[in-house]
Amino acid sequence: MNFATIKKYDIANGLGVRVSLFVSGCTHHCKGCFNEVAWDFTYGKLFSKDIEAEIIEELKKPMISGLTLLGGEPMEPQNQRGLIQFLKRVKKELPNKDIWCYTGYTLETDLLQGKAHIDITDEFLHLIDVLVDGKFIEELKDITLKFRGSSNQRVIDMNQTLATNQIVLFNL
Repeated sequence: MNFATIKKYDIANGLGVRVSLFVSGCTHHCKGCFNEVAWDFTYGKLFSKDIEAEIIEELKKPMISGLTLLGGEPMEPQNQRGLIQFLKRVKKELPNKDIWCYTGYTLETDLLQGKAHIDITDEFLHLIDVLVDGKFIEELKDITLKFRGSSNQRVIDMNQTLATNQIVLFNL
């Protein structure tokens, strides 16, 4: 798996100050996407153990609230495979840091079943605290929304959603 960039002090993609990993590769190709360069799965650099260690060190800083995954598309099947062990490591070594994930896929139709669901998706979803789901739709763009670009997108509390088997929106 490749990644496009790492932002070590990001305040735009989740609550608090975060480390954001922009993975490479996306098949959605949303009109008006802010990061078209990351559509290419070969763009950027290889996500290696050294990069993992660098992110872990940044996450250890007290002012950092957690990790955000975006891209590109973290939930593309090959990116899920590239990220799963890293997410397990973050949860084990830094249990007080939360994990946000942005995806153009929809939880019910694409991730719990459907085209982005693979053998590790359920485990992957259990490692995420907040999921921002749904494709960016330029015609529904709304700059007043917190942590999302268009009004069709949802900010989902994954811990509550998985515990209750119904969509629970994150309290912003």
